[in-house]
Amino acid sequence: MKRKTFLKTSLAAGAAFTVLPSGLWGSTRKNSTMQLAQIGTGRMGRGDMINAFNEGWRSEVGARMVAVCDVDLKRAEDGKKLLEKNYQEKGETDVDIQVETDFRKILDRDDIDGIVISTPENWHALIGVYAANRGKHIYLQKPLTYSIPEGQELVKAVRRNGIVLQTGSQQRSSVYFRQICTIVRNEWLGKLQKIEVVIPTDRGRADGEPTAPPAGFDYNMWLGPSPELPYIESRVHPQDRYGRPGWLQVNQFCLGMITGWGSHMYDIAQWGNGTDVDSGPTSIASTGKFPDRGLFDVHVNYEGDAEYANGVIMTSRNGNPGVRFICENGEAYCQRGKMECSDPALLRRRPTEGEIELYQSTSHMRDFLVSAREGKDPICPVEIGHRSNTICVLHDVSMKLGGRKLNWDPVKEVVVGDDEANKLIQMPMRAPFTFENYA
Repeated sequence: MKRKTFLKTSLAAGAAFTVLPSGLWGSTRKNSTMQLAQIGTGRMGRGDMINAFNEGWRSEVGARMVAVCDVDLKRAEDGKKLLEKNYQEKGETDVDIQVETDFRKILDRDDIDGIVISTPENWHALIGVYAANRGKHIYLQKPLTYSIPEGQELVKAVRRNGIVLQTGSQQRSSVYFRQICTIVRNEWLGKLQKIEVVIPTDRGRADGEPTAPPAGFDYNMWLGPSPELPYIESRVHPQDRYGRPGWLQVNQFCLGMITGWGSHMYDIAQWGNGTDVDSGPTSIASTGKFPDRGLFDVHVNYEGDAEYANGVIMTSRNGNPGVRFICENGEAYCQRGKMECSDPALLRRRPTEGEIELYQSTSHMRDFLVSAREGKDPICPVEIGHRSNTICVLHDVSMKLGGRKLNWDPVKEVVVGDDEANKLIQMPMRAPFTFENYA
């Protein structure tokens, strides 16, 4: 069977696809214990780092967090202290945690086996491709990338180098989402007809005047491939705490809730529809509001409509986040910590022989670490992360074009007959922060 066909078939059935990465432990790697590095030690990064640290202690995993990196030296040093504190609680008082502000100095080390990337999303693709080209396994916070072409480059780099990448769509490792998608995929309620996706709304505003960046903060590196902007703390991240950063609502670093939560919920919609591996909607139209909120310029409220080749209609709006599947003979609904079904007995039903049994994971980070050790795809590999993010980006482009309907070719990955829209799905990269220089 050809590689592409096998990948599509095995992942669609919920199975793990063995990629035989160059970094299989016990073959080419020197380390019997995986050596991990954390890239980005802000609000999400600190949580991801300690999650990887804790899961690494499990006997079936065998991983250690040994290095941290952040362009803000204060945050990098804080990350080191947090790791040391956790090691001390495990009984280790003499640990050597490397601190860097340039991720390349860590990824160029031969003794680093894997990384966790928790940076602003305008950096995801460059760090991911750089890491993949050096044989490092990757846990990458969602959304996978900022733009669709970046996602395509990352998919190619991961498969070309045979490494494992887990997209941080951790809802897949929850029984609530897996069981509802199992119900839908097996058509226990009849054929799927409609999907309703709901995500939260961004709020507030930010103002401020340009100042010099703080000492120890490489602001130009933080901007990376994004256009130059004067430093204003309120649109970057707070210096005195680890609260929600301003960049999450600034368009050139992030597309807002459409990717922040949309990447979670569209991932589940795709999983239930069986279109998560190499497909997606054939059309999308979305309207959104972009009110004056000072430095914040991403959308707030939005509504969207999409259609799949199999006839399934998907609607989107703001509200309490969740996904509802409407089928011929009933409905099934999931959100974090909750699932509902018009036939409650199906919430306990398990697939029998011949039915679809989706990949089961109870810990997203542990699944990544075990998958990297065993050389198999995790529950949310790079292609799936790319396809869910594609839906987010297309909704954003349609909003920016005033609700224009986009006819999407999920095979060629282009908007059919719309040059303006195809330009908007890309992100021009500011030199020298390009794939050519970060290969």
